[in-house]
Amino acid sequence: MEHSYFWISGDKVKATAGTIFAGSMFVEHLTNGKPTTKPNIVLVHGGGGQGTDYLTTPDGRPGWAPLLAEQGYPVYVVDRPGHGRSPYDPEALGAPTPTWGAELLTGIFLGDPQGPPLPPNTQWPGALDGSDDLFAQFAASQGPLPSNLGDMHARERDRLVSLLERIGPAVIFAHSAGGPGAILAADARPELVLGLAAIEIIGPPFLGRPGMELPWGLAAAPMHYEPAVADPSEIQLVIDESKPVPEALQAEPARTLPNLARVPIAIVTAEASPFTYFDGHLKDFLDQTGCNSTVMRLADQGIHGNGHGMMLERNNADVLAVIEAWVAGLGRAAG
Repeated sequence: MEHSYFWISGDKVKATAGTIFAGSMFVEHLTNGKPTTKPNIVLVHGGGGQGTDYLTTPDGRPGWAPLLAEQGYPVYVVDRPGHGRSPYDPEALGAPTPTWGAELLTGIFLGDPQGPPLPPNTQWPGALDGSDDLFAQFAASQGPLPSNLGDMHARERDRLVSLLERIGPAVIFAHSAGGPGAILAADARPELVLGLAAIEIIGPPFLGRPGMELPWGLAAAPMHYEPAVADPSEIQLVIDESKPVPEALQAEPARTLPNLARVPIAIVTAEASPFTYFDGHLKDFLDQTGCNSTVMRLADQGIHGNGHGMMLERNNADVLAVIEAWVAGLGRAAG
C-alpha cells in the first residue's frame, strides 16, 4: 500500500499573527501502487468527524479507504475544513457549534428507543448503549462545526473542486453532513464528478433539521437552478405534513438543476437508521429537479442491521461491495 498526504490550501486571510490559510483541507492519498484504470474515489466524512471514519473501524478492521485502494482505486480521504487534521481557527472560520455529545451520537448511530420505530442495529461492533470503549473510540473523533452553515458548505464545495482540479474526475462518497459540500461541488463542476454516492446525507430537502437548515434544497449555499434563483425565498414550496417526516417539494412548475442532472447519484440508506424515513424525499427532490438518481436501500440488497455509521460496522466490507458495484456500473454506462 502506498500512502501520502497533502493539503488543499485555504484562503489567505490577514489574522492577528499574520497571514493564514483559512479553511485548508487535509487530503490523505492511498493506492496499491499498481497501474490502474479504475476511477479516483474521494471519501468525504460526515458530522463533526474526520476522515479517520474511512481508514479503520472502532474494532480495528480495515476501513473503506484501504479496502478500495487494495482493489486498485486511487483513494483520497479528506478532512473537511475545520475538522480533524484541517485546523479550526475561530478567527478565520467563525465561532464553532458545541461538539455533539455522546447522547446525541448514540441516538443517531446506534438507535434511539424514543425515536421512530426501526429494525434493531445488529452490525455495530460494540454495545448499543454506547457504554464501551468501541463507542468511545468513535465519539472521541468528533468535534464542532462552524456556526455559519452557508459559509461551511460553500467552503467545502470550493476545496473539493480544487481537489478535483488537481487529481482529475472522481467518484465522490459523501456521508451525512458531508453531503451538502459534495452536492455543491457536483453542481459547480459536474464534468469532474463521475458519480456521487450520497450515503445518508442530511435532509430532508429544504427542511433539514434544527441547526442543519437547507434553504437551497440540499445545502445552505446557492445551487444552480434553472430558472435562476438569487435568494432561496424565491423557491415556492409545498409541504406534505402527513408523512412521518414532513416532505417539501417545489410548487409546479418546478425549477431544475441542469448541472447536477449530469451526475449520477446513488442514495444509500441502512434499515436501522432514522435516515430511511426521508430517503424517498431526497429521491423525489432529485426527480423533480431533473436529476439522475437511484435509491440503494441496503436491505433491498440483502444487507440487514446497519445503522447510520455503516462504514464503521461489522459488515462494512459487504456494504462497500454494494456501492462499489454501482461505481463499476458507472464505467460500463459511460463506455
